[in-house]
Amino acid sequence: MGADCLNPALHTFLAQANAVMHGEPLPAMGAGPDAPASAPGGGTAESVRGGPPPRVHVGVDLGTAYTVLAVLDERRQPLAGEYRFAEVVRDGLVVDFHGAIGLVQELKRNVERRLGFALTSAATTYPPGVSPHEVRATQHVVRAAGFECEQAVDEPTAANAVLQVRNGAVVDVGGGTTGIAIFRDGEVIYTADEPTGGTHFSLVIAGALGIELAEAEAIKKNGANHRRLFPLVRPVMEKVGTIVARHVAAHAVESIYLVGGTACFPGIDGVVEQVTGIRTVIPGFPLFVTPLGTAMHNLPG
Repeated sequence: MGADCLNPALHTFLAQANAVMHGEPLPAMGAGPDAPASAPGGGTAESVRGGPPPRVHVGVDLGTAYTVLAVLDERRQPLAGEYRFAEVVRDGLVVDFHGAIGLVQELKRNVERRLGFALTSAATTYPPGVSPHEVRATQHVVRAAGFECEQAVDEPTAANAVLQVRNGAVVDVGGGTTGIAIFRDGEVIYTADEPTGGTHFSLVIAGALGIELAEAEAIKKNGANHRRLFPLVRPVMEKVGTIVARHVAAHAVESIYLVGGTACFPGIDGVVEQVTGIRTVIPGFPLFVTPLGTAMHNLPG
C-alpha cells in the first residue's frame, strides 16, 4: 500500500472488523505495534458482559445497496456489527423511510443481543454535497430507530478516519454514487459526489443478459461470476474513473484509495488507475471502511 500515508495497522484492523461483522468472536488484542494507531489496546465482546454498559462508538451507514451498523469499543477497536442488502436509499438519498427505520431497528436489536447491552447513540453518514435537509433526513431515520444521533459526517471523510490518508483522494464507490474527498496534510480540501455505482453495474448486467434487476444483483454478488461479468461492467468502472479524474484534475493527487461495496468487485482499481493515470489502492474489506469511520465520529454523552 505504500508508506506514504495509511494507518500502519489498517490490514489488522479491517480483518478484525470483518470477523466481528460476520459474528465471529474477536480475539483479545494487546497494545503494541500491530494495534491501529487510532485505537491502541483491545478487548472482546465477551469481556463487556456482566458489568455496566460500556462506552462504545456506533456508526450507521445507510447505503444505496447495503446498510451497515458498526460498533467499536471505548478504544475504537472493532467490537460487533451487522449489515444487510436493502433498497431503502437511492443515489445516497433515503426513499423508503419506513423500510430504512425498520432495517436499522433490526440491525440494532441483533447487535444488542450479541453484546448484551443497549446501544443508545450513533453517528451516521451522507454523500458529499447533499442538502442539509437530506442530512437531517438520514439522522431522522437513525433517531427513529432508537438512537441519539448528533454526529453526521460525509462518507469519504468518515472512511479516512480509518485509512488516515494525509495526502491523496479517498473515493467511496457505493451502490448509487461515487463520493470523493481530497486530503492535504490530513485535512479535507475538496469533496464531490456523483451518481454511478454498483446499482449501475447491475443495470448493465440485467440489460446485457436480458434478466430482471434483482437477478442481476444476485449474479453480481456471486464471486464465481466476476470474471465473466467484468467485460460487461468495465464501462461503468471507466465512468467511475472518469468522474474521479475530473474532480482530482485541479489537485496534485498522487494516490487514490477506493472504498465502498462496489470496490469489492475485482479489477475496478486497475481500471480507475488506467483512466486517471494515478496509483489506485483498495484496502481489505472496503465495504466496512466507511461504517467503521462513521463509528469513530460517534461521541456518546
